[in-house]
Amino acid sequence: MNLITSFLEYLLLEKKYSIHTIKSYKRDLISLQDYCKETYQQDNLSHINYSQIRSWVVNLVEDKISNRSINRKISSLKSFYKYLQKIKIIQNNPLSSHKALKTPKKIQVPFSIKEVNEVLSNITTNDSFESLRNKLIVELFYSTGMRRAELIHLKRSSINFSEKQLKVIGKRNKERLLPLLPSVMKSLDAYMKQRALLNSSEDYLFLTKKGNKLYETLVYRVINNYFSVVSSKLKKSPHILRHSFATHLLNEGADLNSVKELLGHSSLASTQVYTHNSLEQLKKVYKQAHPRSTKNKNS
Repeated sequence: MNLITSFLEYLLLEKKYSIHTIKSYKRDLISLQDYCKETYQQDNLSHINYSQIRSWVVNLVEDKISNRSINRKISSLKSFYKYLQKIKIIQNNPLSSHKALKTPKKIQVPFSIKEVNEVLSNITTNDSFESLRNKLIVELFYSTGMRRAELIHLKRSSINFSEKQLKVIGKRNKERLLPLLPSVMKSLDAYMKQRALLNSSEDYLFLTKKGNKLYETLVYRVINNYFSVVSSKLKKSPHILRHSFATHLLNEGADLNSVKELLGHSSLASTQVYTHNSLEQLKKVYKQAHPRSTKNKNS
């Protein structure tokens, strides 16, 4: 089995990546391989050095490939070389010091409160395990702002039922406590009753219907599927729900430092990326209410 095939099987079987994502990784790897074979007479990617990869990047730029697309391709390569390190084919990752190409920042548009409420009201649970689990996933993302990885790694012991709070392990193993709304506690109780019927030995809070630990692509599909019904926004992901959580809190007057703590950010700079839409809301209020605004000039 060649290295590319081995890597793709690893993504499929161990990382649980979608077929679409795996095809994308394959295209990126084959693109580099074909380039190096033609340019350097070398088609073994484990023998490729950084200068050769850099030459390929320059060639992509000359072909008018966008910096964002090139960065995505480099991300595929980084994963591939990390895999080669893991299975001890190489010692050093040729892309370890590579810096991403500059790209214009995209403003991520959060879901509206109406869209979130529509999703929650449209989820028909029927007391089935999967529907109760999926509803709880949506509610937790929107009511706590936690990250996808944090949700996946929640344990049953993370829940403090008496205090109605949740212990989350964030980046760099930093712990934080998040309050749970009464509606979430109700959904959690219903889910736990169905979860117990799986008789799974897993301690993770969220499981697949087979009783295994939840995985990233499944969580993404849950959010994407539900929000595709009510929203025409291009991106529908767990992160957009996290973004919506922060934006809606700020729009309702929440203190920036409090939102920072809830999100588990180490600095205010990280939290301020969520304030764009809040600023737009403030501008709207300002124009409507300020005596010197255009609306009121002729009053």
